Amino acid sequence: MSNFLTDSFGRPLEYLRLAVTDRCNLRCFYCMPAEGIDYVPRKELLTYEEMLRLTRIFVQLGVNKLRLTGGEPFVRKNFYGFLKRVTKIEGLDKIAITTNGAVASRHIPFLKEIGITSINLSLDTLNKDKFTEITRRDFFDQAMETYQAILAAGIKLSVNMVVMQGKNIEDIIPMAMLTKNDDVTVRYIEEMPFNGQGQRNSLHFNHQKIRATLEAELHELSPLPFTPGTTAQEYQVKGHKGKIGIIAAHSRTFCSSCNRLRVTATGHMKNCLYDNGVLNLKRMLTDGSSDKMICEAIKAAYQTKLKDGHQAEAQRLKAISESMSSIGG
Repeated sequence: MSNFLTDSFGRPLEYLRLAVTDRCNLRCFYCMPAEGIDYVPRKELLTYEEMLRLTRIFVQLGVNKLRLTGGEPFVRKNFYGFLKRVTKIEGLDKIAITTNGAVASRHIPFLKEIGITSINLSLDTLNKDKFTEITRRDFFDQAMETYQAILAAGIKLSVNMVVMQGKNIEDIIPMAMLTKNDDVTVRYIEEMPFNGQGQRNSLHFNHQKIRATLEAELHELSPLPFTPGTTAQEYQVKGHKGKIGIIAAHSRTFCSSCNRLRVTATGHMKNCLYDNGVLNLKRMLTDGSSDKMICEAIKAAYQTKLKDGHQAEAQRLKAISESMSSIGG
């Protein structure tokens, strides 16, 4: 547990999710419309220098884990130079990346070399045609090359599958079979409303139904101890090398131990995925605020963190309409 910043519910701040871009080379239908989203002008994105400065400030407040997200982080120019610098920040015990794998495979040895501790690979199906249908792009082979490269490098790997009625329910079991021989955690995620269209789809497959589908085929799932601050309830399947996880991202059953916050690619701090944003850090950085001033502003904003994602959504100033790509997936 951190000895630094805690919210009003006593939850420590230990984990920062930092989006390095809102751009993406896929067009997953659950994230954005086919024509994409209106990307913000590049000048409005955080610079790498600003990201490094913010990361150091958050480390002072107790953050010891950093996850770099997008959009797709590997599409931002000079991302690798930034990675080299951020891995040298003292106090970061874990540095992770979330990627769709479309352009990352050849860089995996470099990530291993500089000390990236884990990678989340977004992969919603093992069927090439269905992958193209879901993502609206033909990058399945490249994503699987990235999967194999991560395994070969020995970097901790989680595969994230968004479970969608009418799209990939029949892929639940084939995805689980990846854990039979591979040291990988396959995580099933409830579909969320961040599709960039302001449309809310009914949640047909919640975490309970996902588990029931798995148990019907794989039989007993042995639950592993839940680690506070994590989002997935993990399970071991008898005879499988890897693990299975279920993330109740829409049901929000894990909020009571939440130890994270997000900073979007435009520098907006979010205490919760579902809130409307609580602090414009980009403005403070460009207005000449000192590290101390930014630190105090973060402390004050973190004290407004609500009990759970349901409360955060209820207090939004406007209905959810943003893309996950613009939030930081």
